[in-house]
Amino acid sequence: MQTLKKIQKKKRTHVPSRMNMLFFIVFILFSVLILRLGIIQIVNGEDYKKEVERTEDVTVNTSVPRGEIFDRNGTLIVGNKPLNAITYARPKTIAQRDMLKLAEKLSEYVDMDKKEMNLVTLRDRKDYWILKNPQKAANLVTRSEMKNLDNTALYHKQLSRIAKEDLYSIHGKELKNVAIFREMLNGYPLFPHVIKNHNVSPKEYAEVSENLSSLPGINTTTDWERVYPFKAVNENGVLESILGTISSSKEGLPKELLDYYLAHEYSRNDRIGKSYLEYEYEDVLQGHKQKMKNITGKDGGVLHSEIIRPGRRGYDLMLSIDVELQKKVEKILQNMLIKKRPGHRFLDRAFVTMMNPNTGEILAMAGKQLIRGQNGHLKLTDAAFGNLTTSYSMGSVVKGATLLAGYQTGALKPGEVLVDQPLKFRGTKVKKSWVDEGMGPINDLMALKRSSNVYMFRTAMKLGGQMDYIPDGHLRINKMAAIRTLRKQFAEFGLGVKTGIDLPGEQAGFGGMNPGEPGKVLDYAIGQYDTYTPLQIAQYMSVIANGGYRIQPHIAKEIHYPGSRENELGSVAKEMETKILNRVEMKPRWIERIKEGLRKVTSEAGGTAYGYFDSRFKVAGKTGTAQGLYDGPAAGTYWKRNVLPPMTWNTTFAGYAPFNHPEVVISVVIPWAYEGEQKDPHLNLLVGNKALKAYYDLKKQRVQQKQIHPL
Repeated sequence: MQTLKKIQKKKRTHVPSRMNMLFFIVFILFSVLILRLGIIQIVNGEDYKKEVERTEDVTVNTSVPRGEIFDRNGTLIVGNKPLNAITYARPKTIAQRDMLKLAEKLSEYVDMDKKEMNLVTLRDRKDYWILKNPQKAANLVTRSEMKNLDNTALYHKQLSRIAKEDLYSIHGKELKNVAIFREMLNGYPLFPHVIKNHNVSPKEYAEVSENLSSLPGINTTTDWERVYPFKAVNENGVLESILGTISSSKEGLPKELLDYYLAHEYSRNDRIGKSYLEYEYEDVLQGHKQKMKNITGKDGGVLHSEIIRPGRRGYDLMLSIDVELQKKVEKILQNMLIKKRPGHRFLDRAFVTMMNPNTGEILAMAGKQLIRGQNGHLKLTDAAFGNLTTSYSMGSVVKGATLLAGYQTGALKPGEVLVDQPLKFRGTKVKKSWVDEGMGPINDLMALKRSSNVYMFRTAMKLGGQMDYIPDGHLRINKMAAIRTLRKQFAEFGLGVKTGIDLPGEQAGFGGMNPGEPGKVLDYAIGQYDTYTPLQIAQYMSVIANGGYRIQPHIAKEIHYPGSRENELGSVAKEMETKILNRVEMKPRWIERIKEGLRKVTSEAGGTAYGYFDSRFKVAGKTGTAQGLYDGPAAGTYWKRNVLPPMTWNTTFAGYAPFNHPEVVISVVIPWAYEGEQKDPHLNLLVGNKALKAYYDLKKQRVQQKQIHPL
């Protein structure tokens, strides 16, 4: 009995010990758990929080309309047209089979344009067929082949073995499915990609909107496209080539500039300026994009979106161009080319630049070109960009710069008399003026008025160190010294150097190799050697018109905040200031003397442009003709036959008005205008007079209408 009690007592003492041990173990486990939770929350909590945000919160930028472009009077030249659009933002992870099912469902509500259907490639059909026929695709490859192929090689093997009849059986509704699926694949994860934005009918828009809950990633929104009020169907728009183009949402960012644009908050499918004004002022026109945060689920789909930063369309650009003047000048060139082309087989283009010589503002920049289409017929195209991207021998328009170079170097004295007579040098062809027998003793003003070549030749000789002319003697000039001096002096006026205009692609012209023959140096003095752009000629004449300042031409006048109403300019954000590039090293009285010579060219009998300009305009200027081998588009056909192209004449004019207070400069360049002694050698003057008449008619009209800024 006593023993039994001892045993029971012993058992009672063991139970609490085991319980204590159990409690202790539980305590230890809870302590470890609490410690672990503390480490996770306190030590690593921020990292885990960032990881959650990175995977669930994704920020995207959505496109906004570009800024609009207006002329100097507030007339809309480039605007935006709103479009109903259907977009797709695909999840970060989604199987292609699921995307195809979504495309098939969207196809029930949306039709695709014929243009979009035509974009479907053979590869698109193959991808679609494999997704729709997985078992048939698997049977295209044997089991033994599968053992030796990875997934990529297997896929390409299947692509190569799909029967043509299977591919071409895909048509009608199935082909529409492929077109929609193709667009879905082209988008980037979580970024809205346009599936359709042209000709979206109200029914399509409404039905898709009503079924968004069953179309994950699909959305209905408003898109935009560029519109050109001055462009008719199948015709060139006003200033079309200078305005430039933008990429489509399907083109997206150019690969060569992808990193640059992505670093500036662009999306891969953004539309950007591709050329000229749209490209040059991309940062102004692009706009302030809307920034959204997409909350994504585990499957990568968007659960919720919130706007972080509202968007704003781009700033508007006001040009210095007067669109009414631009239209009139383009019409003048168009009519001239169409009317004069018969009998002038190489005449295919013409250029006019009009600018304010005191501010550098471009008032009109027109160019037209005839090109031969696939049907062999000539078609008129806009070539305004040719004013800054193409260069030609300009002829005698540069003679003002030649005389000023003579004054500046001391080689020529203002008023100096030289004898205009045929110059005969040993080993060199006779150098003479257009008057075969010569003009006799003439001074610098008469040399400009009557466009004496010999006077300029004699000036170039002096620049090269040969002060006197000896009949039948040697031409002993220092060729290198003469050509370097002339080029240096010409460059001060903008000849042979870029003007600095606010447009991409400007050319500096062609500076030929140093002449092998001394006679070529003399030709340089009359504009027969180096080539210049029509815009350079306008800048050069502006330097003379404004008294010696080379001013940077610009086509943008102001940047404006977006207006509160459609097609309305807002307040001015920035005004483009006049920029002086350099002051020519000429005494003011020298420039005034040249201006007097240019006045005589147009205003006095015997002047090469006398009687061609309305006297009311008070025009001063210089004519030019430059002869050379034809080097236009058709020249290659001659060289292929080892035949020299024929000699043709470029006809040019550069001037300003009124001569007593210059407010407008004009350059007219008509390359390959005629051959030999054909008629119409004065097309330059006819075009110049009509263009200036258009300027003054508009000015008078606006003064009568009491407009604040007539031009």
